[in-house]
Amino acid sequence: MSDESKKTTTRSAKTKSAKSTAKKNLVIVESPSKAKTIEKYLGSDYKVVSSKGHICDLATTGKGGLGIDVEHDFTPTYKISKEKKEVVKELKKLAKESEKVILASDPDREGEAIAWHLARELGLSTEDDNRVTFHEITKPVVMEAIQDPHKIDMDLVKSQEARRMLDRIIGFKLSKLLQNKIQSKSAGRVQSVALRLIVEREEEIRKFKSEEYWTIAAVLKKGNSTFSADLNKVDGKKPKMANEKEANDVLALCKDQPFVVANVSSRKKSKEPKLPFTTSTLQQESSTKLGYGARKTMSLAQKLYEGVDLGGTTTGLISYMRTDSTRLSELFVNDTENFIDQEFGKEYRGKAHEKNSTNAQDAHEAIRPTDINNTPEKVRPYLTNEQFRLYSLIYARTLASLMASAKFDVTSVKFNCGPCEFGASGQVMLFDGYTKVYSKYEKQTTTNLPLLKVGEEMKHVQISADQHFTEPPARYTEAKLIKELEEKSIGRPSTYATIIDTLQKRAYVTLDKATETSKTKVFRPTEQGELTNAKLQEFFKKIINVQYTADMEKSLDIIAEGDEDYVQFLKDFYSDFEPLVNDAYEKMPKKELEKVGRKCPLCGNDLVYRNGRFGRFVSCSTYPECKYTENADPELTELEKTEKLCPECGHKMVIKKGRFGPFWACSDYPTCKHIEPLKAKPKPKPTGEKCPECGHDLVERVSRYGKTFIGCSNYPKCHYIKKTEKAKKEDDSTPNPSSAPAQAAAVLPAASSQPDPSVQSVFESLEDFSSLPDSMFDPNASFDLGGQSSSSGSAK
Repeated sequence: MSDESKKTTTRSAKTKSAKSTAKKNLVIVESPSKAKTIEKYLGSDYKVVSSKGHICDLATTGKGGLGIDVEHDFTPTYKISKEKKEVVKELKKLAKESEKVILASDPDREGEAIAWHLARELGLSTEDDNRVTFHEITKPVVMEAIQDPHKIDMDLVKSQEARRMLDRIIGFKLSKLLQNKIQSKSAGRVQSVALRLIVEREEEIRKFKSEEYWTIAAVLKKGNSTFSADLNKVDGKKPKMANEKEANDVLALCKDQPFVVANVSSRKKSKEPKLPFTTSTLQQESSTKLGYGARKTMSLAQKLYEGVDLGGTTTGLISYMRTDSTRLSELFVNDTENFIDQEFGKEYRGKAHEKNSTNAQDAHEAIRPTDINNTPEKVRPYLTNEQFRLYSLIYARTLASLMASAKFDVTSVKFNCGPCEFGASGQVMLFDGYTKVYSKYEKQTTTNLPLLKVGEEMKHVQISADQHFTEPPARYTEAKLIKELEEKSIGRPSTYATIIDTLQKRAYVTLDKATETSKTKVFRPTEQGELTNAKLQEFFKKIINVQYTADMEKSLDIIAEGDEDYVQFLKDFYSDFEPLVNDAYEKMPKKELEKVGRKCPLCGNDLVYRNGRFGRFVSCSTYPECKYTENADPELTELEKTEKLCPECGHKMVIKKGRFGPFWACSDYPTCKHIEPLKAKPKPKPTGEKCPECGHDLVERVSRYGKTFIGCSNYPKCHYIKKTEKAKKEDDSTPNPSSAPAQAAAVLPAASSQPDPSVQSVFESLEDFSSLPDSMFDPNASFDLGGQSSSSGSAK
């Protein structure tokens, strides 16, 4: 080998060695799944890891266990959570080995606070440009953001700190007070206001006195067309008929009188599409259209945002899902307008609309698809059924928001019958516009009236009176409660799921069917919920009210803008709050626990009834000194006398309650975590059929809710569930929205190009098959063991 060759080989070896030992840039995000997606985009020069959410929180030390030094400018003490110590240790190690550390937590106040906590623990300067934000997880956006880092926004951090300290002070002090006085489990700055709304609505319903009233309508027929007209006026005034006699008196005025067309008017009406989704409107629409609760909606949206593997390429399908802005980026609008032109025709193109509330934070866009070309049908093979349904809703809403208005021809007709005036109206769609893609979620009604002329006398008329009664205001559904909270500026949309979940976990409210036959679920306050609200209103009306909570949110927004001192804000709040707490401790009477009438078998003190997360139970009156508990249900108590031993450790099995009802658990918990269903679940029955998706046997199962269905025996690998005959009939009868505007097609010029069938089929009716077979209890639920929560073990 020549000397020159040796030199070349040596240089090559050194280059390879340098590359292999070169330090990487460390990017820290919140979510593990997001970390995998982003690392694929950034390549070999970057290592992307997850902090798995917040790494620390306020400590529970110091005066009152607040973790806040109230007397010294509300100085907080932060503590790394136990489960995050190993995470932080690993992050510190990686940070030392890295060329540069980039903090890429979520683009909101919580994300900014996480970045700040990471900077403190890893020894990073808040003056350095080490913060990046991704408003969508797509390669172009990630690559652009990574090239444009900025400083941590300390005003956002201060706003988050102020919110967290407010919640800690109110939560700890009120919860401790209520536990001591009335055995309620907790209270909160926003949670308690939401409870107040539900209780006040229940009080309105109780006080409501129904009143009788009557209406009169005429059924008319001309040729083959039958339609109705309602009584509008009597002697030029709106009629008030409070009983049958008054209704009959009006009917008598029409007797033997001709029914004559007095006026016919027509006008064109346009209906604009709704704005793209914010966090709140997505939760509302998902609840009413898909039946998904707020927590489930946000969980599914989080996965769509973080990234889905589309056949080897992982990409985020939607933009950041915590936003109260309806703005869409100019780039996305341009791409979507081109998409509309190609798929539907230029006449379907609308314009971007934007309407934000006064307290909206416009840092993010509305919730939208990251790529309009990723139609729901195109990505369906890579999504679960629930993800697909939510993505289809988001896609349809965003696409529709940029399409043309629907146009209608509205006809109004007035009829005279003696001194009475009746009115009828009809509506015919002229141009479907945005409803071409959104008709599945927004039904349009068409009412045809026959051709009528002024002076024409109607020959076939039947006039009748109907009795009605006024109804009380409706209880809140989840969607209506979220809407009310947002309209009153109570809390933030990103917290609504947690608020609703907490109210139910604390047994302050129930979410049950409105009626036995209704599918709609509504909130009802429990006895404990009403007691909790009553005491809070008696002693904390100044703090726990809509206006005060809304004003707090405004102040937090001002702090985030850097225009208010958060320490002074906390001082002002505390000077109002602390005297109320002291007064309540002095004057609020203590609720005595109801005695069972038996003694505790462990310590000999009285047994009492308590309210737990899963209902009433019996415990020792000296809790927490003695932690003996038993079931309050006599049948379960009798069943528990059965000598049943744990098959794993030999200890006695006892009955506990979980979110899906009672179950057997080892008494040696948490040392032994064995659990069993109270009743053995019936084994799946073979049907003799094969799964059309994977070829395995189809079996008949019983769901946790007691419903029988036929599903694949290969569950959970295959989620196929056979449709019932009823579901098939419903599917067959569902009109295809793509063919709905037949009349418009006849009068309007054809589009410049035919729509892609995959785009139109997205919006066809879908059946919800989200209820999959499962055990009768949740293996990851938290069980109430004498008033304390503990995580359960694996289901057997």
